[in-house]
Amino acid sequence: MTMKKSPQTALIHTDYKAPEGFEAFPVGIHHASTVLFKNVAAMRSGDWKEKNAYTYGLHGTPTTFTLEARLAEIEGGNYCLLAPSGLAAIAMVDFAILKTGDDVLLPDNVYNPNRELGRWLSADFGITARYYDPLIGAGIAALIQPNTKLIWTEAPGSVSMEVPDLPAICKAAHERGVLVALDNTWAAGLALRGFDLGVDIIMQALTKYQSGGSDVLMGAVITRDRELHDRVSQAHMRLGMGVGADDAYLVSRGLPTMRLRFDAHDAAARKLAAWLQSRPEITRVLHPAFPECPGHEVWKRDFSGAGGLFSVIFDERYTEAQTDRFVDALKLFKIGYSWGGANSLVMPYRIQHMRQNWPDKGTLVRFNVGLEDVQDLIGDIERALGEMNE
Repeated sequence: MTMKKSPQTALIHTDYKAPEGFEAFPVGIHHASTVLFKNVAAMRSGDWKEKNAYTYGLHGTPTTFTLEARLAEIEGGNYCLLAPSGLAAIAMVDFAILKTGDDVLLPDNVYNPNRELGRWLSADFGITARYYDPLIGAGIAALIQPNTKLIWTEAPGSVSMEVPDLPAICKAAHERGVLVALDNTWAAGLALRGFDLGVDIIMQALTKYQSGGSDVLMGAVITRDRELHDRVSQAHMRLGMGVGADDAYLVSRGLPTMRLRFDAHDAAARKLAAWLQSRPEITRVLHPAFPECPGHEVWKRDFSGAGGLFSVIFDERYTEAQTDRFVDALKLFKIGYSWGGANSLVMPYRIQHMRQNWPDKGTLVRFNVGLEDVQDLIGDIERALGEMNE
């Protein structure tokens, strides 16, 4: 029997239900804070940890559950949790694994916000954060202490591009009961199979290639082990790591074309890097697919692609003011952080201030090669180099 309603109530409640059976390629966008239950029994039987029911928007909707499942499958994992950014995903891992008195090891080339998080953990939470040579490999065993609970890896370092020996690090860590987390953003889950190399936790910034539009902030934590997933889930819940349905939809929409875009970035970046090798202004090209990049042999063994991000070192005869003038003179390359979008980006770094015992004196400049015609990008750099030399 249809309830009689006033016009005001009809604005809020309706008896209409759309017919079931609708199906289309795009994932549906389900907005929700409050999730409705059919009855009290359904409310009491739902378990947010098991994801066998919808309990509250923060814990997931069909939109986010579907994205999580797809990301886990792409990465070769079993479980995935979304976070509002890559850094939020890193924090979620730290708070899931570490407690006061514990120790965490981070590579010296780590993503700088992760370094800052390590400093915060040390200063305010009583968790020791120590830094290691990213090329240490099996030698990391000597750094593992009884209270070491987590080793972060980044393959490669997102500024200086060293490629770590993940199997060696994982073997040394697991012999001491230590977990290994990998920031796999550079390879996008496509060019590096971290779980197959022994990694326990994989984190990605979906802000990059998965989105592809330079318009979404999101992160993911992917695991294979159920107990480990449960620990991360507890941190996810306690920290309130929700993502919006519209952003989840945008990332889902980018996945079908990600492989094509990643390969296009890769091909263009290698062509541009090879051209830069011939320039007298450049002393080193830090691209993992090139022999002079530290860890290149490991890259050849473990990776199947490279994407669009690499760095170069300018000859030390050029001052910072000159390399800044070069960056400012670029037209197609825009100055900005991040990567993985259609637009090419450039960023100068004061790498000597970021790294201990950095060997090069020249300025480091990082390029994200977008989807423009690579000859146009070469022309843009060539013109800007000319202006730097004037």
